[in-house]
Amino acid sequence: MTEAIQLRNVEVRREETQLHGRRISYLTAGEGPLLLLVHGIASDSEAWRAALPLLARGATVVAPDLPGHGASGKAPGDYSLGALASFLRDLLVKLGHERATLVGHSLGGGVAMQFSYMFPERTERLVLVSSGGLGPNVNLLLRAATLPGSDMVIALTIGPITAVGRAAVAALRRVGLRVAPDLGEVGRGFATLADGEGRAAFLDTLRSVVNFKGQRVDASDRLYLAVGMPTLLLWGERDAIIPVGHGQRATEQMPGSRLVTFPDSGHFPQIDDPHRFAATVREFLDETEPSCLTAAAWNQLLRDAPRSAAGAAAREAELA
Repeated sequence: MTEAIQLRNVEVRREETQLHGRRISYLTAGEGPLLLLVHGIASDSEAWRAALPLLARGATVVAPDLPGHGASGKAPGDYSLGALASFLRDLLVKLGHERATLVGHSLGGGVAMQFSYMFPERTERLVLVSSGGLGPNVNLLLRAATLPGSDMVIALTIGPITAVGRAAVAALRRVGLRVAPDLGEVGRGFATLADGEGRAAFLDTLRSVVNFKGQRVDASDRLYLAVGMPTLLLWGERDAIIPVGHGQRATEQMPGSRLVTFPDSGHFPQIDDPHRFAATVREFLDETEPSCLTAAAWNQLLRDAPRSAAGAAAREAELA
């Protein structure tokens, strides 16, 4: 199935495929090197809608709805980072692509890092947007959703909360006030949890990476492996879901990486400022050469890693 929409003179198509017996929906546009856009939890490919046509000028862009999200199948299954990274690898192969630059937002950033760790030979660059997996801190509401009984609480409250939220947004717009993208996107994601299968997939995904103490998965102990992998981190300075400090610390630990912050943006800079977001990503693509890691080079990197990690730890101790 294909649905085509003209946006800013770029045709954005909604397409579907079957992968392992599951329906997978995705947006695609453009021609050229592949950009694979990976959305966050309780979100979908629509989170990229404003920036996607801008990114598609000179690139092929594919933005899937991850399993359990959006219009993709929501059957029970494995929603861990490793499973989602493997899904992306299989989707690339199914669509006829060998390698990609991954652009991951929030949970999608964690999935992108996991992909580059599992399949370095298929990863050309990393763009991490307000990324998970770089420290323990995360919004209290996400932590609370991991507690026992949260499924029932969400099921009972989603109708009234969604109705009140929509009324509040409509009222703000009527008086000419701007609705922050964070509020709109979180509300849109919350509304999808009315569906039982979608709610179960959301909780399975969330609990694989978060508990009540915070994020359970932290890639900090292996960020030094990003040497040779062009990496760009993008963050909204007003991010109330994952603090910008995560990006600042990660940049110090990832050799050759760079951090660009958006002073007036929250958790969704690609929605809040799509033109600057796309221009920054395109500039990064133009200024960097894609990684060409071979299996032999990756093996050597891992063999040398203990000495590199020990050296980094020693330097941090000296600075403390």
